[in-house]
Amino acid sequence: MTKPTSPMSVFERYLTLWVGVCIVAGIALGRIAPGVATYLDSLAVTVNGAPVISIPIAIALFFMMYPIMVKIDFGKVVRAGRNTKPVTLTLIINWLVKPFTMYAIAFVALGILFRGFIGPDAIDHVKMPLGLDLPVGATYGSGTVVLIDGVRMLAVPLWRSYLAGCILLGIAPCTAMVLVWGYLARGNDGHTLVMVAINSLTMLVLYGFLGGFLLGVGRLPVPWQALALSIGAYVALPLAAGYVSRRLIIRTMGVEWFTTKFLHILTPITIIALLATLILLFSFKGDVIMQNPLTILWIAIPLFIQTVLIFGVTYWLARVFRFRYEDAAPTALIGASNHFEVAIATATMLFGLSSGAALATVVGVLIEVPVMLMLVRVCTRTRNWFNPNAPGRPNALPGKELSHAP
Repeated sequence: MTKPTSPMSVFERYLTLWVGVCIVAGIALGRIAPGVATYLDSLAVTVNGAPVISIPIAIALFFMMYPIMVKIDFGKVVRAGRNTKPVTLTLIINWLVKPFTMYAIAFVALGILFRGFIGPDAIDHVKMPLGLDLPVGATYGSGTVVLIDGVRMLAVPLWRSYLAGCILLGIAPCTAMVLVWGYLARGNDGHTLVMVAINSLTMLVLYGFLGGFLLGVGRLPVPWQALALSIGAYVALPLAAGYVSRRLIIRTMGVEWFTTKFLHILTPITIIALLATLILLFSFKGDVIMQNPLTILWIAIPLFIQTVLIFGVTYWLARVFRFRYEDAAPTALIGASNHFEVAIATATMLFGLSSGAALATVVGVLIEVPVMLMLVRVCTRTRNWFNPNAPGRPNALPGKELSHAP
């Protein structure tokens, strides 16, 4: 029997307002109490000097992800894995389309349209490419080797440094937060989890190859430790906790208590943790925003266009191929979002913490949540675009819509 869709909570109904309040609160916290923000930002697991996992963010993400993971019936995950069309579309968009559209959009925006605003002669000093030993004055690509405080650095056009950061975002599909976006869009959580697992494995193979090709530096070293740590902290830990606790609670208290009592308590936790994450992120980067407002804008515009374009193309294709809404929404959302943790770590390791590339990946963080929430709203408002009686849609009844399964 089809269940009615549960009403939106006050958090979800006014989420745009809460997001705006949290962004302002985060920036204000970073300005009013910079010591607190700096200390919290320093609590991180690092790899080769690059921050890979922010401990406060990891804690907030755990409480954001756990309520979603514990609701998943893992038997449905197995069934979702047999539906190959959404998975195939996701892989094609993420690895054959998205990296190249990101390069093209960022190149046109940063290298042509906004180059005069950025500074046509502005220079960024980045780390020497790994394994490269060139004398001062030598050229490498569009850069020149210079000596800065006794250390050889590569002087490159600033806009190209920003472009590199955008590329690193474009080749890192989201493998954690997309579970939240799919949940808010009332998508198929089991299908989303399958795509997260496949994307995580695919990143290990294609991330370095595509990054090296698009950056023009040969084969980019794969940040194995960064990938493994981030996937473990942001996906595997809440997944394991959700799976184990679900089985234990149902075994000891029964399905009815689990559904009516335990899940009811958890309902607002994901949204609260999401808002707490926003406050943390913007408090960490409030000084960057205030000191570089126009720079943030020039970088944010191509990232915004890329996100909306990829979402629109994928969502349209999902409709053309007659996906169920519950599969179409997460398929489009996982294509649009980025794994910014790995992008930041890679940019820091390759180019340096103060590089334009690292700044560009940080901008990816700042626009990720507001833009993805906007796209979630697009999904929920266009749910009726998808035929509720499409082939393969289980339990569909005439004139009825499936609910978001707990």
